[in-house]
Amino acid sequence: MTTIPLDKHLNFAAPTGFVRLVGAGPGAADLLTVRALRAIETAEVIVADALVSPEVLALAPASARIVDVGKRKGAHSTSQDRINEILVAEARAGHDVVRLKSGDPLVFGRAGEEIAALRDAGIAFEIVPGITAAFAAAAIAEIPLTLRGTSSSIVFATGHDMRGDTLPDWAGLTLTGATVAVYMGKTVAGRIAGRLIDAGLSPATPVAVIANASRSDQEILGGELADLHRLSDRADLDGPALILIGEVAALGAGAAIEALSTHLARAA
Repeated sequence: MTTIPLDKHLNFAAPTGFVRLVGAGPGAADLLTVRALRAIETAEVIVADALVSPEVLALAPASARIVDVGKRKGAHSTSQDRINEILVAEARAGHDVVRLKSGDPLVFGRAGEEIAALRDAGIAFEIVPGITAAFAAAAIAEIPLTLRGTSSSIVFATGHDMRGDTLPDWAGLTLTGATVAVYMGKTVAGRIAGRLIDAGLSPATPVAVIANASRSDQEILGGELADLHRLSDRADLDGPALILIGEVAALGAGAAIEALSTHLARAA
């Protein structure tokens, strides 16, 4: 038996684990990057968001412990501070941790706060990018996010800020011809349309709504800005919905896109 001197024993540091902030993409498992797949398949602990699809979680090894920290609208959710604590604690316990986020970790995923917490704790980490919802939704609907002579810029925006304000600072950007991708905008779709129209955007501006992009229950709707005001009333349009606003939205998959106004009329 090896004897360890007391002074060395007291100075011995427990092994520290590693954290990977991994983008799970929009839902379909075959849209994961190879690096993301490898991270999931070798993880000991997976700290997962609510929007990560069961198809992606099924790729985790049977030995992995999955910690659900999903934030769900109108329901109890894990605070960001608590998520940060979990990541640090699991890494300090020596685990290989995957923080699994829908889409890309750096796009509305609050990765910045987790990065700061890991740095403060001295935990090594890696960021594994993923396909964000705007890219997946546009590809599925066959909508070019940029188009020569039509749109030369893209705006990623949320339907509301952390105070709950709708479109606090980007309404005017659409007037320059930018394509706007609105995340988390379904419940405030009417206010989004109103603010944009008030800012001077034509009510006839093309829009597309892609719900559950890349998943088996995906839906693609197309129409005009004036049609958006009743989108938030559609309880049956479940799951994440990405709203694309701009002239390029009229160039989608033609007959494959159901008319937004017709679809919404069913709820009347």
